[in-house]
Amino acid sequence: MRRPGHTDARPDRRAGSVKRRIPVRKRLLVRLLSVSALIAVCSVAATAWLAVTTTTSALKEEQGQDLAADNSILARLSGYAATHSDWTDVRTTVRRLAAETGRRIALTTTDRTLLADSAPRGTPLPPRPAATVDPLRTDTYSETGAQLSGIDPPVVGPYRLPAKERAGLDALAARRKQCYERYGLQATVVHTATGRPVVTAGDGADPAAYGAAVCEVGRLDTPTLTERKALTDLTGLARPCLGQAGIDLRGQLWFTPDPSGKDPFGTGYLVAKFARAGKETTAHAVQQCILTARRTQLEPYVAPVADLFLGIGDRNTSRFDMSPANKAKVIGAAGLVLAVTVAVTALVATRLVRPLRALTEAAGAPPDLHVRVPVTTRDETGILAEAFNDLTERRARLEAQRKAMVSDIAHELRSPLTNIRGWLEVMRDGVVAPDPALLDSLHEEALVLQRIIDDLQDLAAADAGTLRLHPEPLRAADLLDQVAAAHRIAAGTAGVALRTEADAGAWLDADPVRMRQALGNLVSNALRHTPADGTVALAARREGADVVLTVTDTGTGIAPEDLPHVFDRFWRAEKSRSRRTGGSGLGLPIVRHLVAAHGGTAEAGGEPGGGAVFTLRLPAAGPPADGT
Repeated sequence: MRRPGHTDARPDRRAGSVKRRIPVRKRLLVRLLSVSALIAVCSVAATAWLAVTTTTSALKEEQGQDLAADNSILARLSGYAATHSDWTDVRTTVRRLAAETGRRIALTTTDRTLLADSAPRGTPLPPRPAATVDPLRTDTYSETGAQLSGIDPPVVGPYRLPAKERAGLDALAARRKQCYERYGLQATVVHTATGRPVVTAGDGADPAAYGAAVCEVGRLDTPTLTERKALTDLTGLARPCLGQAGIDLRGQLWFTPDPSGKDPFGTGYLVAKFARAGKETTAHAVQQCILTARRTQLEPYVAPVADLFLGIGDRNTSRFDMSPANKAKVIGAAGLVLAVTVAVTALVATRLVRPLRALTEAAGAPPDLHVRVPVTTRDETGILAEAFNDLTERRARLEAQRKAMVSDIAHELRSPLTNIRGWLEVMRDGVVAPDPALLDSLHEEALVLQRIIDDLQDLAAADAGTLRLHPEPLRAADLLDQVAAAHRIAAGTAGVALRTEADAGAWLDADPVRMRQALGNLVSNALRHTPADGTVALAARREGADVVLTVTDTGTGIAPEDLPHVFDRFWRAEKSRSRRTGGSGLGLPIVRHLVAAHGGTAEAGGEPGGGAVFTLRLPAAGPPADGT
């Protein structure tokens, strides 16, 4: 009867198993999806970073191209300022440049008065000018490779030659060119911005080396009337500065034409005869004074200084600004990648989780069903399923052995108990008198029960690892003599000869009681299966680090198919023999456990009709220190 308030904690076997609810965050599918989402996010982030990096690189390259275009714009406007005294007609040039470059171009005076703008009227200017257009003070020139004096080459002012003077110089240049060619030099004529021709030998050859120095004598290098007048004015402008620098200028400034024709009045080619005025003069002071004088002389001929503003549309920005359409594309692509990744991961995770669920359900099924799972894959899950099925099969075998063992134990205990009960009942009813023979029989049955119970207790202790040993030095010969003496009467009754043979140097470190029990079980088993006039031999010998104990009989032997089972519990080769002829079936399993507890092994051998041999191999030990 169940007590009030008592609850049965056992699971309901009809339901199959106790189902445990796994938290969502710990489920394998959720974890796989989370990891997949994380990987997808990282992939998208990495892709975005790569795209931004690539775009930034492209923008930098584009900015480099824009910079080249900006320099071109500045050079064109500087060239315009160099050849015009004002900005009156610059609007046409600005619109043309804007159409060519695709940039917004605006010019203002230094006080922000608009001169020209390619953008619609009213469009605000960028916050800062991109450059200042000043042909007298610039690092960007209208001609590539021009002078580095800070003055744009097209600024010639009063040095521009009239047509008559250019014609005369061109005739002189043609004669010099013909003279060079007579001496084998390839000569070219280059005109400077002022219109002056300059004759140069090909490949930078020195005419003097060819004997053509005579060709350079003439009026070609002599300033014309226009140039002399301009140089006189320049000398007057430079003399005060040179005087302050301590330079006494005698005569007027002269020039040497640039062979390249790009710098007709560079400071490196302006020369003068001057003398020291109490201190050492320097070329730098001369250059600065002449440069300042030239800017003063040329200023009326160029347009006023102007600020240049550059931009794209109505904005002055070159930064990367993603449009809404591009943002939508990036977000859509990222979402698509994320969705595909999650979908693929969900599919893979489902295929992975399905066999795991089957394993879980099989593991939770009632043990007596021995449920197996199908092996559908060859990966780790398939290997796990195979291992689970192997475990299930072993459990089924163990369960069958357990049931067989219980049945055998019941059979072994039922027979003596039935005999004892039957005789006690007939004695109680007065049918049979309790004579000494009957009491001896009942005592024998009680001993059988005691032996079975002791064997079961020894096996239980061996299985639980609580079998206690008391090892001591033990001579193998003494052990065999003790076992033979204990079984000599039973052997004589059965008509079987019992012999022993042992090496004198064979010693064991073992528990003598347990070893007598093990050998006694083997001898008892041999006597039961050896007919009259047969022989049971006990032997001990030393083999290296082991001592080998053997029990050999001349009985019925053991079939080869039965050899693997002789140490199983309750196993009998003759299934139909009675308990009195076959024993309880626990003696040999006890032998195996006792020998294993001593660190040894037990083996069985033999063949039908040729007897059986049981071999025990245990670690050898030396004799005791006192030699006894």
